[in-house]
Amino acid sequence: MKVRSRLLACLRGLGASVLALVSIILSVLTILSITFIPLGLGVFTTPVMISAVRAHANRRRLLAAQWSGVQIRMPYRPLPHDRRSGVTGQVELCTFLLKDPATWRDLLWLQVDMTAGYVIALLAFVFPPYGVEGSVLAAGVWEPIVDAGGTYWYAFIPVTSQGTANLAALTGLGLIALGLFVSPALLRAHFLLSRAFLAPTPQMALAERVERLTATRHDAVDTSAAELRRIERDLHDGAQARLVAMGMSLGTIEALIEKDPAKAKELLAAARTNSAEALAELRDLVRGIHPPVLAERGLGDAVRALALRMPLPVETEVELPGRFEEPVESAAYFAVSEILTNAAKHSGAERMWLDIHHEAGMLRIAVTDNGGGGARVNHGGGLSGIERRLGTFDGVLAVSSPPGGPTMVTMEIPCAPTAPRPAV
Repeated sequence: MKVRSRLLACLRGLGASVLALVSIILSVLTILSITFIPLGLGVFTTPVMISAVRAHANRRRLLAAQWSGVQIRMPYRPLPHDRRSGVTGQVELCTFLLKDPATWRDLLWLQVDMTAGYVIALLAFVFPPYGVEGSVLAAGVWEPIVDAGGTYWYAFIPVTSQGTANLAALTGLGLIALGLFVSPALLRAHFLLSRAFLAPTPQMALAERVERLTATRHDAVDTSAAELRRIERDLHDGAQARLVAMGMSLGTIEALIEKDPAKAKELLAAARTNSAEALAELRDLVRGIHPPVLAERGLGDAVRALALRMPLPVETEVELPGRFEEPVESAAYFAVSEILTNAAKHSGAERMWLDIHHEAGMLRIAVTDNGGGGARVNHGGGLSGIERRLGTFDGVLAVSSPPGGPTMVTMEIPCAPTAPRPAV
Protein backbone atom coordinates (compact mmCIF):
# COMPACT_ATOMS: atom_id res chain seq x y z
CA MET A 1 0.00 0.00 0.00
CA LYS A 2 1.37 3.41 -0.96
CA VAL A 3 2.49 5.93 1.67
CA ARG A 4 -0.12 8.41 0.43
CA SER A 5 -2.99 6.01 1.02
CA ARG A 6 -1.64 5.17 4.48
CA LEU A 7 -1.45 8.85 5.37
CA LEU A 8 -4.99 9.23 4.06
CA ALA A 9 -6.11 6.38 6.33
CA CYS A 10 -4.53 8.24 9.24
CA LEU A 11 -6.47 11.42 8.46
CA ARG A 12 -9.65 9.40 8.00
CA GLY A 13 -9.11 7.99 11.45
CA LEU A 14 -9.31 11.57 12.75
CA GLY A 15 -12.55 12.10 10.84
CA ALA A 16 -14.03 8.88 12.20
CA SER A 17 -13.07 9.86 15.76
CA VAL A 18 -14.83 13.22 15.34
CA LEU A 19 -17.95 11.43 14.13
CA ALA A 20 -17.69 9.14 17.14
CA LEU A 21 -17.92 12.24 19.34
CA VAL A 22 -21.15 13.17 17.51
CA SER A 23 -22.50 9.83 18.73
CA ILE A 24 -22.31 11.14 22.30
CA ILE A 25 -24.62 14.07 21.51
CA LEU A 26 -27.08 11.94 19.58
CA SER A 27 -27.11 9.26 22.27
CA VAL A 28 -27.88 11.70 25.06
CA LEU A 29 -30.57 13.58 23.14
CA THR A 30 -32.28 10.40 21.90
CA ILE A 31 -32.38 8.79 25.34
CA LEU A 32 -33.78 12.01 26.85
CA SER A 33 -36.38 12.18 24.07
CA ILE A 34 -37.51 8.60 24.78
CA THR A 35 -37.81 9.32 28.49
CA PHE A 36 -40.07 12.29 27.68
CA ILE A 37 -42.59 10.08 25.82
CA PRO A 38 -44.81 9.59 28.92
CA LEU A 39 -45.00 13.40 29.17
CA GLY A 40 -46.19 13.66 25.57
CA LEU A 41 -43.28 15.76 24.31
CA GLY A 42 -41.21 12.71 23.38
CA VAL A 43 -43.85 11.55 20.91
CA PHE A 44 -42.90 14.51 18.71
CA THR A 45 -39.14 14.64 19.36
CA THR A 46 -38.34 10.91 19.30
CA PRO A 47 -39.05 10.35 15.56
CA VAL A 48 -36.85 13.37 14.80
CA MET A 49 -33.99 12.05 16.93
CA ILE A 50 -34.29 8.51 15.57
CA SER A 51 -34.16 9.93 12.04
CA ALA A 52 -31.02 11.86 12.99
CA VAL A 53 -29.46 8.71 14.45
CA ARG A 54 -30.27 6.78 11.28
CA ALA A 55 -28.77 9.53 9.12
CA HIS A 56 -25.64 9.41 11.32
CA ALA A 57 -25.50 5.62 11.01
CA ASN A 58 -26.04 5.77 7.25
CA ARG A 59 -23.18 8.24 6.99
CA ARG A 60 -20.97 5.73 8.77
CA ARG A 61 -22.16 2.98 6.40
CA LEU A 62 -21.19 5.13 3.43
CA LEU A 63 -17.76 5.95 4.84
CA ALA A 64 -17.18 2.29 5.70
CA ALA A 65 -17.69 1.34 2.07
CA GLN A 66 -15.72 4.26 0.64
CA TRP A 67 -12.79 4.25 3.06
CA SER A 68 -12.29 0.59 3.92
CA GLY A 69 -14.46 -1.43 1.56
CA VAL A 70 -16.65 -2.63 4.46
CA GLN A 71 -20.23 -3.10 3.26
CA ILE A 72 -22.94 -2.54 5.90
CA ARG A 73 -26.53 -3.25 4.90
CA MET A 74 -29.41 -1.16 6.23
CA PRO A 75 -31.79 -3.16 8.45
CA TYR A 76 -34.59 -0.59 8.81
CA ARG A 77 -38.18 -1.52 8.19
CA PRO A 78 -39.86 0.65 5.53
CA LEU A 79 -42.14 3.30 6.95
CA PRO A 80 -45.87 2.63 6.48
CA HIS A 81 -47.43 4.45 3.51
CA ASP A 82 -50.90 4.72 5.07
CA ARG A 83 -49.84 6.65 8.16
CA ARG A 84 -52.47 9.06 9.42
CA SER A 85 -51.84 12.77 9.87
CA GLY A 86 -51.93 14.87 13.01
CA VAL A 87 -51.19 13.73 16.54
CA THR A 88 -52.51 10.23 15.86
CA GLY A 89 -50.13 9.81 12.94
CA GLN A 90 -47.24 11.08 15.05
CA VAL A 91 -48.03 8.53 17.76
CA GLU A 92 -48.20 5.75 15.15
CA LEU A 93 -44.84 6.82 13.69
CA CYS A 94 -43.19 6.95 17.10
CA THR A 95 -44.57 3.52 18.00
CA PHE A 96 -43.48 2.04 14.69
CA LEU A 97 -39.94 3.32 15.06
CA LEU A 98 -39.63 2.08 18.64
CA LYS A 99 -40.89 -1.36 17.63
CA ASP A 100 -38.20 -1.63 14.95
CA PRO A 101 -35.32 -3.73 16.41
CA ALA A 102 -32.88 -1.73 14.28
CA THR A 103 -33.68 1.37 16.35
CA TRP A 104 -32.40 -0.21 19.55
CA ARG A 105 -29.37 -1.66 17.81
CA ASP A 106 -28.56 1.84 16.60
CA LEU A 107 -28.77 3.13 20.17
CA LEU A 108 -26.48 0.33 21.33
CA TRP A 109 -24.09 1.17 18.51
CA LEU A 110 -23.95 4.79 19.68
CA GLN A 111 -22.67 3.63 23.08
CA VAL A 112 -20.03 1.44 21.48
CA ASP A 113 -19.08 4.04 18.90
CA MET A 114 -18.44 6.80 21.43
CA THR A 115 -16.22 4.51 23.54
CA ALA A 116 -14.43 1.65 21.80
CA GLY A 117 -15.12 3.04 18.33
CA TYR A 118 -13.66 6.41 19.31
CA VAL A 119 -10.53 4.84 20.78
CA ILE A 120 -9.86 2.67 17.71
CA ALA A 121 -10.41 5.57 15.30
CA LEU A 122 -8.17 7.83 17.37
CA LEU A 123 -5.43 5.20 17.42
CA ALA A 124 -5.61 5.08 13.64
CA PHE A 125 -4.70 8.79 13.66
CA VAL A 126 -2.53 9.49 16.66
CA PHE A 127 0.73 7.61 15.98
CA PRO A 128 2.13 9.70 13.06
CA PRO A 129 1.44 13.12 14.68
CA TYR A 130 2.89 11.94 17.99
CA GLY A 131 5.88 10.57 16.07
CA VAL A 132 6.41 13.95 14.43
CA GLU A 133 6.50 15.56 17.87
CA GLY A 134 9.30 13.23 18.94
CA SER A 135 11.20 13.82 15.72
CA VAL A 136 11.33 17.60 16.13
CA LEU A 137 12.66 17.41 19.69
CA ALA A 138 16.16 16.67 18.37
CA ALA A 139 16.14 19.96 16.44
CA GLY A 140 16.76 21.92 19.67
CA VAL A 141 13.11 22.25 20.59
CA TRP A 142 13.72 20.24 23.75
CA GLU A 143 15.87 22.93 25.43
CA PRO A 144 13.25 25.67 26.03
CA ILE A 145 10.73 23.01 27.06
CA VAL A 146 13.09 21.53 29.65
CA ASP A 147 14.19 24.98 30.82
CA ALA A 148 10.56 25.99 31.37
CA GLY A 149 9.22 22.86 33.01
CA GLY A 150 12.05 20.48 33.85
CA THR A 151 12.25 16.96 32.52
CA TYR A 152 9.98 16.36 29.52
CA TRP A 153 8.70 12.83 29.07
CA TYR A 154 8.25 11.65 25.55
CA ALA A 155 6.60 8.25 25.65
CA PHE A 156 8.91 6.32 28.01
CA ILE A 157 11.95 8.59 27.43
CA PRO A 158 12.87 11.41 29.86
CA VAL A 159 14.23 14.18 27.62
CA THR A 160 16.93 16.11 29.50
CA SER A 161 19.76 16.39 26.97
CA GLN A 162 20.52 16.31 23.27
CA GLY A 163 21.25 12.59 23.52
CA THR A 164 17.86 11.77 25.00
CA ALA A 165 16.26 14.14 22.46
CA ASN A 166 17.92 12.17 19.66
CA LEU A 167 16.59 8.95 21.20
CA ALA A 168 13.10 10.53 21.31
CA ALA A 169 13.48 11.49 17.66
CA LEU A 170 14.35 7.89 16.74
CA THR A 171 11.36 6.70 18.74
CA GLY A 172 9.20 9.24 16.93
CA LEU A 173 10.32 7.95 13.55
CA GLY A 174 9.45 4.47 14.70
CA LEU A 175 5.99 5.65 15.78
CA ILE A 176 5.47 7.31 12.40
CA ALA A 177 6.37 4.07 10.64
CA LEU A 178 4.16 2.10 13.03
CA GLY A 179 1.25 4.48 12.46
CA LEU A 180 1.56 4.26 8.69
CA PHE A 181 1.58 0.49 8.98
CA VAL A 182 -1.36 0.02 11.36
CA SER A 183 -3.62 2.99 10.45
CA PRO A 184 -5.47 1.23 7.56
CA ALA A 185 -6.00 -1.89 9.70
CA LEU A 186 -7.23 0.15 12.67
CA LEU A 187 -9.57 2.17 10.46
CA ARG A 188 -10.99 -1.04 9.03
CA ALA A 189 -11.34 -2.47 12.55
CA HIS A 190 -13.35 0.64 13.50
CA PHE A 191 -15.78 0.02 10.66
CA LEU A 192 -15.96 -3.71 11.31
CA LEU A 193 -16.95 -2.89 14.90
CA SER A 194 -19.68 -0.63 13.54
CA ARG A 195 -20.87 -3.37 11.20
CA ALA A 196 -21.32 -5.75 14.14
CA PHE A 197 -24.08 -3.44 15.41
CA LEU A 198 -25.36 -1.63 12.32
CA ALA A 199 -25.79 -4.62 10.01
CA PRO A 200 -28.99 -6.68 10.27
CA THR A 201 -28.82 -9.77 12.45
CA PRO A 202 -29.57 -13.17 10.84
CA GLN A 203 -33.04 -13.06 12.40
CA MET A 204 -33.66 -9.57 10.99
CA ALA A 205 -32.37 -10.58 7.57
CA LEU A 206 -34.60 -13.66 7.60
CA ALA A 207 -37.64 -11.63 8.61
CA GLU A 208 -36.88 -9.09 5.86
CA ARG A 209 -36.51 -11.87 3.31
CA VAL A 210 -39.79 -13.51 4.36
CA GLU A 211 -41.59 -10.17 4.17
CA ARG A 212 -40.09 -9.41 0.79
CA LEU A 213 -40.89 -12.83 -0.63
CA THR A 214 -44.45 -12.53 0.66
CA ALA A 215 -44.86 -9.17 -1.05
CA THR A 216 -43.26 -10.33 -4.30
CA ARG A 217 -45.40 -13.47 -4.29
CA HIS A 218 -48.54 -11.34 -4.12
CA ASP A 219 -47.12 -9.11 -6.86
CA ALA A 220 -46.32 -12.14 -9.01
CA VAL A 221 -49.87 -13.47 -8.58
CA ASP A 222 -51.36 -10.08 -9.39
CA THR A 223 -49.06 -9.66 -12.38
CA SER A 224 -49.95 -13.10 -13.72
CA ALA A 225 -53.66 -12.42 -13.32
CA ALA A 226 -53.32 -9.07 -15.09
CA GLU A 227 -51.29 -10.69 -17.88
CA LEU A 228 -53.96 -13.35 -18.37
CA ARG A 229 -56.65 -10.65 -18.56
CA ARG A 230 -54.56 -8.76 -21.11
CA ILE A 231 -54.10 -11.86 -23.26
CA GLU A 232 -57.82 -12.64 -23.08
CA ARG A 233 -58.69 -9.05 -24.03
CA ASP A 234 -56.21 -8.99 -26.91
CA LEU A 235 -57.51 -12.29 -28.25
CA HIS A 236 -61.13 -11.22 -27.89
CA ASP A 237 -60.70 -7.78 -29.44
CA GLY A 238 -58.09 -8.73 -32.03
CA ALA A 239 -57.47 -12.14 -33.54
CA GLN A 240 -60.75 -13.67 -32.36
CA ALA A 241 -62.81 -10.84 -33.86
CA ARG A 242 -60.93 -11.11 -37.15
CA LEU A 243 -61.40 -14.90 -37.26
CA VAL A 244 -65.15 -14.52 -36.62
CA ALA A 245 -65.38 -11.93 -39.38
CA MET A 246 -63.39 -14.19 -41.69
CA GLY A 247 -65.76 -17.10 -40.94
CA MET A 248 -68.75 -14.96 -41.79
CA SER A 249 -67.04 -13.84 -45.02
CA LEU A 250 -66.38 -17.46 -45.99
CA GLY A 251 -70.06 -18.26 -45.45
CA THR A 252 -71.04 -15.41 -47.73
CA ILE A 253 -68.44 -16.51 -50.29
CA GLU A 254 -69.90 -20.00 -50.26
CA ALA A 255 -73.32 -18.59 -51.08
CA LEU A 256 -72.01 -16.22 -53.80
CA ILE A 257 -69.42 -18.42 -55.48
CA GLU A 258 -71.88 -19.60 -58.17
CA LYS A 259 -74.21 -16.59 -58.35
CA ASP A 260 -71.63 -13.78 -58.31
CA PRO A 261 -68.06 -15.08 -58.77
CA ALA A 262 -66.63 -11.57 -59.01
CA LYS A 263 -68.09 -10.59 -55.65
CA ALA A 264 -66.93 -13.91 -54.14
CA LYS A 265 -63.42 -13.26 -55.42
CA GLU A 266 -63.46 -9.80 -53.81
CA LEU A 267 -64.57 -11.27 -50.49
CA LEU A 268 -61.86 -13.96 -50.73
CA ALA A 269 -59.21 -11.23 -51.04
CA ALA A 270 -60.62 -9.49 -47.95
CA ALA A 271 -60.64 -12.79 -46.05
CA ARG A 272 -57.01 -13.40 -47.03
CA THR A 273 -56.10 -9.93 -45.70
CA ASN A 274 -57.97 -10.60 -42.45
CA SER A 275 -56.20 -13.92 -42.01
CA ALA A 276 -52.78 -12.27 -42.50
CA GLU A 277 -53.65 -9.55 -39.99
CA ALA A 278 -54.94 -12.12 -37.50
CA LEU A 279 -51.72 -14.12 -37.89
CA ALA A 280 -49.62 -10.97 -37.32
CA GLU A 281 -51.60 -10.14 -34.18
CA LEU A 282 -51.17 -13.69 -32.88
CA ARG A 283 -47.42 -13.45 -33.50
CA ASP A 284 -47.24 -10.15 -31.65
CA LEU A 285 -49.21 -11.67 -28.80
CA VAL A 286 -46.89 -14.68 -28.61
CA ARG A 287 -43.86 -12.38 -28.73
CA GLY A 288 -45.30 -10.44 -25.82
CA ILE A 289 -45.78 -13.62 -23.79
CA HIS A 290 -42.39 -15.15 -24.56
CA PRO A 291 -40.37 -13.96 -27.56
CA PRO A 292 -39.29 -16.86 -29.79
CA VAL A 293 -35.75 -15.49 -30.03
CA LEU A 294 -35.52 -15.59 -26.24
CA ALA A 295 -36.57 -19.23 -26.14
CA GLU A 296 -34.35 -20.24 -29.05
CA ARG A 297 -31.21 -18.08 -28.68
CA GLY A 298 -31.22 -16.89 -25.09
CA LEU A 299 -31.11 -13.54 -23.31
CA GLY A 300 -28.12 -12.08 -25.14
CA ASP A 301 -29.52 -12.39 -28.67
CA ALA A 302 -33.02 -11.46 -27.47
CA VAL A 303 -31.91 -8.10 -26.02
CA ARG A 304 -29.81 -7.39 -29.13
CA ALA A 305 -32.91 -7.94 -31.27
CA LEU A 306 -34.90 -5.78 -28.86
CA ALA A 307 -32.33 -2.98 -29.12
CA LEU A 308 -32.61 -3.00 -32.93
CA ARG A 309 -36.36 -2.40 -32.70
CA MET A 310 -35.98 0.70 -30.50
CA PRO A 311 -36.65 4.12 -32.10
CA LEU A 312 -33.36 5.41 -30.62
CA PRO A 313 -29.90 3.96 -31.28
CA VAL A 314 -28.93 1.55 -28.51
CA GLU A 315 -25.32 0.45 -28.05
CA THR A 316 -25.30 -3.04 -26.57
CA GLU A 317 -22.50 -4.87 -24.82
CA VAL A 318 -23.43 -8.40 -23.78
CA GLU A 319 -21.04 -10.89 -22.22
CA LEU A 320 -22.80 -13.95 -20.85
CA PRO A 321 -21.39 -17.41 -20.11
CA GLY A 322 -24.46 -19.22 -21.47
CA ARG A 323 -28.17 -19.70 -20.83
CA PHE A 324 -30.00 -19.14 -17.56
CA GLU A 325 -33.21 -20.51 -16.13
CA GLU A 326 -36.19 -19.55 -18.27
CA PRO A 327 -37.98 -17.44 -15.60
CA VAL A 328 -34.78 -15.45 -14.97
CA GLU A 329 -34.21 -14.79 -18.66
CA SER A 330 -37.85 -13.80 -19.11
CA ALA A 331 -37.80 -11.42 -16.13
CA ALA A 332 -34.55 -9.83 -17.29
CA TYR A 333 -35.76 -9.48 -20.88
CA PHE A 334 -39.06 -7.80 -20.04
CA ALA A 335 -37.35 -5.54 -17.46
CA VAL A 336 -34.90 -4.37 -20.13
CA SER A 337 -37.76 -3.98 -22.62
CA GLU A 338 -39.79 -1.79 -20.28
CA ILE A 339 -36.83 0.38 -19.29
CA LEU A 340 -35.73 0.93 -22.90
CA THR A 341 -39.29 1.69 -23.99
CA ASN A 342 -39.85 4.18 -21.15
CA ALA A 343 -36.51 5.87 -21.81
CA ALA A 344 -37.30 6.19 -25.51
CA LYS A 345 -40.72 7.72 -24.74
CA HIS A 346 -40.05 9.98 -21.77
CA SER A 347 -36.34 10.72 -21.25
CA GLY A 348 -35.72 12.99 -24.25
CA ALA A 349 -32.50 11.04 -24.86
CA GLU A 350 -30.65 10.79 -28.15
CA ARG A 351 -28.80 7.56 -27.38
CA MET A 352 -29.01 4.64 -24.99
CA TRP A 353 -26.47 2.14 -23.76
CA LEU A 354 -27.18 -1.41 -22.59
CA ASP A 355 -24.62 -3.52 -20.75
CA ILE A 356 -25.32 -7.09 -19.61
CA HIS A 357 -22.79 -9.41 -18.03
CA HIS A 358 -22.58 -12.16 -15.44
CA GLU A 359 -20.09 -11.91 -12.61
CA ALA A 360 -19.70 -13.46 -9.14
CA GLY A 361 -23.03 -15.27 -9.36
CA MET A 362 -24.91 -12.12 -10.40
CA LEU A 363 -26.58 -11.20 -13.66
CA ARG A 364 -25.85 -7.48 -13.88
CA ILE A 365 -27.77 -5.22 -16.26
CA ALA A 366 -27.17 -1.49 -16.75
CA VAL A 367 -29.31 0.73 -18.98
CA THR A 368 -28.03 4.29 -19.50
CA ASP A 369 -29.42 7.20 -21.50
CA ASN A 370 -28.28 10.78 -22.08
CA GLY A 371 -31.71 12.27 -21.46
CA GLY A 372 -32.87 14.91 -19.01
CA GLY A 373 -32.80 12.75 -15.87
CA GLY A 374 -35.25 12.98 -13.01
CA ALA A 375 -36.36 9.32 -13.08
CA ARG A 376 -37.57 8.00 -9.73
CA VAL A 377 -38.84 4.73 -8.29
CA ASN A 378 -42.30 5.95 -7.34
CA HIS A 379 -44.83 3.74 -5.61
CA GLY A 380 -47.07 2.24 -8.28
CA GLY A 381 -44.85 3.42 -11.13
CA GLY A 382 -43.19 1.40 -13.86
CA LEU A 383 -39.79 1.19 -12.17
CA SER A 384 -41.49 0.14 -8.95
CA GLY A 385 -43.21 -2.69 -10.81
CA ILE A 386 -39.89 -3.84 -12.26
CA GLU A 387 -38.35 -3.73 -8.80
CA ARG A 388 -41.14 -5.92 -7.41
CA ARG A 389 -40.84 -8.44 -10.24
CA LEU A 390 -37.08 -8.69 -9.76
CA GLY A 391 -37.68 -9.18 -6.05
CA THR A 392 -39.28 -12.52 -6.89
CA PHE A 393 -35.76 -13.71 -7.74
CA ASP A 394 -34.05 -11.78 -4.90
CA GLY A 395 -33.04 -9.24 -7.50
CA VAL A 396 -32.51 -5.53 -6.86
CA LEU A 397 -32.91 -2.35 -8.88
CA ALA A 398 -31.08 0.95 -8.40
CA VAL A 399 -31.70 4.23 -10.21
CA SER A 400 -29.26 7.12 -10.59
CA SER A 401 -30.95 10.00 -12.40
CA PRO A 402 -29.83 13.49 -11.34
CA PRO A 403 -31.58 16.50 -12.91
CA GLY A 404 -30.06 17.08 -16.31
CA GLY A 405 -29.06 13.43 -16.65
CA PRO A 406 -27.65 11.03 -17.43
CA THR A 407 -29.92 8.28 -16.14
CA MET A 408 -28.57 4.85 -15.22
CA VAL A 409 -30.82 1.99 -14.18
CA THR A 410 -28.91 -0.94 -12.71
CA MET A 411 -30.38 -4.37 -12.01
CA GLU A 412 -28.84 -7.42 -10.35
CA ILE A 413 -30.32 -10.92 -10.25
CA PRO A 414 -28.54 -13.72 -8.39
CA CYS A 415 -28.39 -16.72 -10.72
CA ALA A 416 -26.06 -19.30 -12.24
CA PRO A 417 -25.76 -20.45 -15.86
CA THR A 418 -27.71 -23.61 -16.63
CA ALA A 419 -26.15 -24.29 -20.03
CA PRO A 420 -22.86 -23.21 -21.61
CA ARG A 421 -22.77 -20.79 -24.48
CA PRO A 422 -23.19 -22.68 -27.77
CA ALA A 423 -20.12 -22.84 -29.99
CA VAL A 424 -20.16 -20.41 -32.89
